[in-house]
Amino acid sequence: MSGSALDPRLLALLVCPQTKQPLRYDRSAQELVNDTAGIAYPIRDGVPILLADAAREFLPATG
Repeated sequence: MSGSALDPRLLALLVCPQTKQPLRYDRSAQELVNDTAGIAYPIRDGVPILLADAAREFLPATG
Protein backbone atom coordinates (compact mmCIF):
# COMPACT_ATOMS: atom_id res chain seq x y z
CA MET A 1 0.00 0.00 0.00
CA SER A 2 3.05 2.21 -0.32
CA GLY A 3 2.31 5.65 -1.73
CA SER A 4 -1.44 5.32 -1.26
CA ALA A 5 -3.48 8.13 0.20
CA LEU A 6 -4.55 8.21 3.83
CA ASP A 7 -8.28 8.62 4.36
CA PRO A 8 -8.86 12.35 5.06
CA ARG A 9 -11.54 11.47 7.63
CA LEU A 10 -9.00 9.46 9.60
CA LEU A 11 -6.37 12.19 9.31
CA ALA A 12 -8.84 14.74 10.72
CA LEU A 13 -9.19 12.62 13.87
CA LEU A 14 -5.53 11.83 14.51
CA VAL A 15 -3.29 13.97 16.71
CA CYS A 16 0.26 13.58 17.94
CA PRO A 17 0.11 11.33 21.02
CA GLN A 18 2.89 13.33 22.68
CA THR A 19 1.70 16.91 22.09
CA LYS A 20 -1.95 16.49 21.02
CA GLN A 21 -1.28 18.73 17.99
CA PRO A 22 -2.64 17.96 14.50
CA LEU A 23 -0.51 15.87 12.17
CA ARG A 24 0.39 16.51 8.54
CA TYR A 25 0.36 13.60 6.08
CA ASP A 26 3.59 13.24 4.09
CA ARG A 27 2.57 10.92 1.27
CA SER A 28 6.06 10.49 -0.22
CA ALA A 29 7.62 9.47 3.11
CA GLN A 30 4.50 7.62 4.31
CA GLU A 31 4.60 9.46 7.63
CA LEU A 32 2.37 11.56 9.84
CA VAL A 33 4.38 14.63 10.80
CA ASN A 34 4.22 17.07 13.69
CA ASP A 35 6.29 19.91 12.22
CA THR A 36 6.24 21.98 15.42
CA ALA A 37 7.59 19.25 17.69
CA GLY A 38 9.86 17.64 15.09
CA ILE A 39 8.28 14.19 15.29
CA ALA A 40 7.25 11.90 12.42
CA TYR A 41 5.28 8.69 12.82
CA PRO A 42 5.50 5.96 10.17
CA ILE A 43 2.58 4.54 8.24
CA ARG A 44 3.04 0.82 7.63
CA ASP A 45 0.71 -1.09 5.32
CA GLY A 46 -1.76 1.81 5.55
CA VAL A 47 -1.77 1.84 9.36
CA PRO A 48 -0.40 4.86 11.27
CA ILE A 49 2.00 3.74 14.01
CA LEU A 50 1.51 6.41 16.68
CA LEU A 51 4.00 5.05 19.19
CA ALA A 52 6.89 7.06 20.63
CA ASP A 53 9.24 4.10 20.05
CA ALA A 54 8.39 4.07 16.32
CA ALA A 55 8.66 7.85 15.84
CA ARG A 56 11.47 9.60 14.03
CA GLU A 57 12.73 12.89 15.45
CA PHE A 58 13.97 15.76 13.30
CA LEU A 59 14.83 19.42 13.79
CA PRO A 60 11.61 21.42 13.54
CA ALA A 61 11.46 24.33 11.15
CA THR A 62 12.04 27.71 12.74
CA GLY A 63 10.46 30.98 11.89
